[in-house]
Amino acid sequence: MGQPTPARNGRDGADWWRSAVIYQVYVRSFADADGDGTGDLAGVRSRLPYLAELGVDALWFSPWYLSPMKDGGYDVADYRAIDPAFGTLAEAEKLIAEARELGIRTIVDIVPNHVSDQHPWFRAALAGGAERELFHLRAGRGAHGELPPNDWTSEFGGPAWTRLPDGDWYLHLFAPEQPDLNWAHPAVRQEHEDVLRFWFERGVAGIRIDSAALLVKDPLLPDFTPDRDPHPYVDLDELHDVYRSWRRLADEYGGVFVGEVWLPDSERFARYLRPDELHTAFNFAFLSCPWDAQRLRQSIDDTLAEHAPVGAPATWVLSNHDVTRTVTRYGRADTGFDFAAKAFGTPTDLALGARRARAAALLSLALPGAVYLYQGEELGLPEADIPVDRIEDPMHFRSGGADPGRDGCRVPLPWSSTAPHAGFGTAAPWLPQPADWASHAVDRQERDPDSMLSLYRRAVRMRPVFGDAPLNWLPAPDGVLAFTRADGVCCVVNLRAQPAELPHHTRLLLASGPLDDDGRLPQDTAVWLRG
Repeated sequence: MGQPTPARNGRDGADWWRSAVIYQVYVRSFADADGDGTGDLAGVRSRLPYLAELGVDALWFSPWYLSPMKDGGYDVADYRAIDPAFGTLAEAEKLIAEARELGIRTIVDIVPNHVSDQHPWFRAALAGGAERELFHLRAGRGAHGELPPNDWTSEFGGPAWTRLPDGDWYLHLFAPEQPDLNWAHPAVRQEHEDVLRFWFERGVAGIRIDSAALLVKDPLLPDFTPDRDPHPYVDLDELHDVYRSWRRLADEYGGVFVGEVWLPDSERFARYLRPDELHTAFNFAFLSCPWDAQRLRQSIDDTLAEHAPVGAPATWVLSNHDVTRTVTRYGRADTGFDFAAKAFGTPTDLALGARRARAAALLSLALPGAVYLYQGEELGLPEADIPVDRIEDPMHFRSGGADPGRDGCRVPLPWSSTAPHAGFGTAAPWLPQPADWASHAVDRQERDPDSMLSLYRRAVRMRPVFGDAPLNWLPAPDGVLAFTRADGVCCVVNLRAQPAELPHHTRLLLASGPLDDDGRLPQDTAVWLRG
């Protein structure tokens, strides 16, 4: 695979990840090269110059493995094979190498909590093999075993247990097609370490760990009670031994980990980021924060404070493949984060959302640490309304149709304002694109110096002006965030209705929108300044 190319936006060398800009690729919706309506690795390879021009340091790929796609690829049947809809292992290796030549590293997704019900292990378990021990299979309760073994509920809604023809039940914290693995069994641990080696040896720079706090379960599988401590399957202490072992393995390759860790307790969260465990974890508190100056500042302060004791860098995330897109979320009357409260037809002011999303982009890119950018955010894409008969997300079906699911943020990207299907491919895409999708196309935005894409390109490439310095807040009126990092460079964001006076400066480096006629910062606008 050759020697690593130094990061172009983050730090050079082994600690590139501490300040990198990392772009999430949802392959199925990125670019379709073979004309079957589904994005593929060849499509990503064809668009690598676009990603290089954006200036990102790494690509995080949502699962590209062999999968029945019952949960968008997070139901993995074989970690050592690429799903044929996306390409081949040889193409993945070429993609990793070609991206590296452009200075872009690769991060792949691992889903250790569960596998697909089509995984060879689970199929052997259903046939009565010894592989039953690799899962959580239990007899039911009730006179005839007709009740689940406990009262746990699925993250997607409904019971977390499904009954098998032989009368036993198996645990699935997500969809029934995603049986949970038994992490108390040494074969499960060994297999995942082998999978990590498999991908590190193919040149990947890092691993993103899905549902990283859920792997280990209380062996007694007790009923859930809200005040139970410890929780029967979230953040159990035994999990840290797994990640310490993984860290030793990753250090052999210079690889890094980023964990999907949803925990309200900042001290418990920080334990995953100790020097001998994960390198980083997603910052969901910042993503979840409403567009409010006081709450955003508190989120930033809390995030930096919880990372400081373990010396880990913060991460800043505005969106991903599981949440409502930023433009739509910020356009919903200050409701903030609505991952758990999506509804059909929620009123949205997209112009307001776009102004705020532009300001949020400059805010997040000015903060110390790494930034994750979900595909299409750089285009200002809104959440799409998916016709009910085209929805594929299991969250919709498990909620009895009350939740529209996550497909609205996964609609295939628009590349061309004139080509069929907005240039995504030659065939109708797997999810329908809105009628106005071409108005957000890359080719149109590249010609517009004031577009969202142009803003992101300038901001990502200019981000190093903030250096590695810590954040220091500047005096500012209520509703205004102002801070400096590198000597003489500051970020100011105005979230209040009244225009804000700018601090003394010699140069305006970048603005998310125009200043008013008096040189003041309008509402929902951000600037980078040099003093």
